[in-house]
Amino acid sequence: MSERAPLRVGTNANNEMTTGPLADRRALLERVHGAGIDHVFTADHVSFHTGRGMDGMIQAATLTASVPDLGVHIGVYLLALRHPVPVARQIAQIAESAPGRLHLGIGIGGEDRHEVEICGVDPKTRGRRTNASLDALRGLLSGEPTSHEDEFFSFEEAKILPAPDPAVPIVIGGRVDAAVRRAALLGDGWLGVWCSPRRFAAVLEEIEAIARLERSWPRPGAWDHGLQVWVGIDGDRDRARERLAREMQDFYRIPFEPFEKYSPYGTAEEVANFLAAYAEAGCRHFNVMPIAPSVEAGIEGVAEIRERLRDDFA
Repeated sequence: MSERAPLRVGTNANNEMTTGPLADRRALLERVHGAGIDHVFTADHVSFHTGRGMDGMIQAATLTASVPDLGVHIGVYLLALRHPVPVARQIAQIAESAPGRLHLGIGIGGEDRHEVEICGVDPKTRGRRTNASLDALRGLLSGEPTSHEDEFFSFEEAKILPAPDPAVPIVIGGRVDAAVRRAALLGDGWLGVWCSPRRFAAVLEEIEAIARLERSWPRPGAWDHGLQVWVGIDGDRDRARERLAREMQDFYRIPFEPFEKYSPYGTAEEVANFLAAYAEAGCRHFNVMPIAPSVEAGIEGVAEIRERLRDDFA
């Protein structure tokens, strides 16, 4: 059997965990940690649809400082909107403060083109910019002097020390072929979203095949493929669906129905049974966005999902 990353399950770092009185935030994060949940995850948006957003790196730094030993995932960071040298410094700084706890997901931010435009980036170049930045970032995070030149930026002999130790895993989000190829050549794994277990398994096979033939960057360990998923948790399936549909429609501004077959709802056991097919397909970490009657109920639900999945797939 090939080497595999351990199975981990995380929950969303919601507003209650990132804003408001510090004592209240810490209490919730300590509850997450005490429940055995492996990590929290945060998104990254400069100005999403209505102007709301969050800086993924700042959120990660705040979260790692709030509760020792709790992992923090960024899913996904819009690297194309930033220059890779200061990003490398931010990653190295967090890694020095919280070694082994940062896990970086990178995507191109396809949901809101206007967000990209107002940052001075042509949306048509997002993919190429992300590839160029990833290539530069890999060199910068090695601790070695790094030079880079392409159509977007150039620099000579940049050095970022200390290099993260252990290395920060970088997984690539996105469903299109370009994202899959990006994961194979420049990532430590793929972060899937809104796909079937069959599609998930097929993407992992494709990534393995591309990497075997073309990859130049070494991976520090096993592939660490993941899934980001919204879930509705409630003992009543109708209530779980209603609550989940409302939250997703408010966030994405489109009907729930296209997402429904990829967004499980019901009891924690029912959700875990749904996600088990992805673990069977090769998923090694889940970023679970729980929509539940309360924040506390969401934490308890994700903890139960983790326990059930770990029993079968750890």
